[in-house]
Amino acid sequence: MAHHLSAKKRIRRNEKRRVINHARISRVRTFVKRVEVAIASGDQDAASAALKAAQPEMHRGVTKGVLHKNTVARKLSRLSKRIKAMAA
Repeated sequence: MAHHLSAKKRIRRNEKRRVINHARISRVRTFVKRVEVAIASGDQDAASAALKAAQPEMHRGVTKGVLHKNTVARKLSRLSKRIKAMAA
């Protein structure tokens, strides 16, 4: 248990950030899941539209410090690769 004011304040601040960051990560996962569902359905147009909607959300996660930029780049690359493979 924290005993001085700065430590108590840090605990409060950490909890607020945890809730915000969790919501942000959850939002990104939801967008990625929409792309996954569109890919599974076999509809390339819907999948590319879902990816177009997911990209800014994923990049926002990077700018807010929730996700690493290489992680987002890798995930976007793999999703776009799967969407392009649907055409073949």
